[in-house]
Amino acid sequence: MNKLNSEALEFASLSHSIVEKAKANNIDIGVAPTYLSLKTVRDSAHKDMIVAAQNVHFKDSGAYTGEVSIPMLKELNIDWVIIGHSERRTYDNETSEKCNLKIKALLANDMVPVYCVGETLEQFEAGITKKIIHQQIISGLEGLSDEQVSKIIIAYEPVWSIGTGKNASSEIAEDVCKFIRTVVEELVGRDASKIVRILYGGSVKPENIRTYLSLDDVDGALVGGASLKIDSYEALLDNII
Repeated sequence: MNKLNSEALEFASLSHSIVEKAKANNIDIGVAPTYLSLKTVRDSAHKDMIVAAQNVHFKDSGAYTGEVSIPMLKELNIDWVIIGHSERRTYDNETSEKCNLKIKALLANDMVPVYCVGETLEQFEAGITKKIIHQQIISGLEGLSDEQVSKIIIAYEPVWSIGTGKNASSEIAEDVCKFIRTVVEELVGRDASKIVRILYGGSVKPENIRTYLSLDDVDGALVGGASLKIDSYEALLDNII
């Protein structure tokens, strides 16, 4: 819940050269502004900037006051959506089962779900990280074919590192992301599991992003606070080129 519409416009306008730099290095970059800024950013950002919504409802319309539907996003040329972000799981009672409905609806509309999974501090300290991740993957991807799963991006974001300044060690990040790929392989096979892009999110900064992206099973980063300022956003890219 950051940036006024005017601030989002300024950010998008300044990002064109950054997107060109990313393209030249075969790197996909994007932003996920608030609903109110989606059209502004999509219209003013570089055409190759990925612009994602932070959430969506699984129904096309109806008596769901305060919600936003897939057709509403598609009308704005938005085709990526974050699903199950840790903050929505924590503050808005988002469940993996509801995420499953959203993922199915997005895939049916040729959109890209970025499905977030992760454990709380209590779960991490109890040593049940993989149990929680396994449950979230199984429930979130239930009923999907291998072709559908291969179109999903999965983001591991430990809840205990979101906004705390704490970040998972590279060993933890690689271990959990490798585990995620293993669970996906159990569900839909090796071919689909190799295609799925797995991101790490949790206090990712310009100074540590290269370490995370050098890991075998980490294909990208889901960045929070460090992506809010244009200079820091560019530094994130510069440090992985």
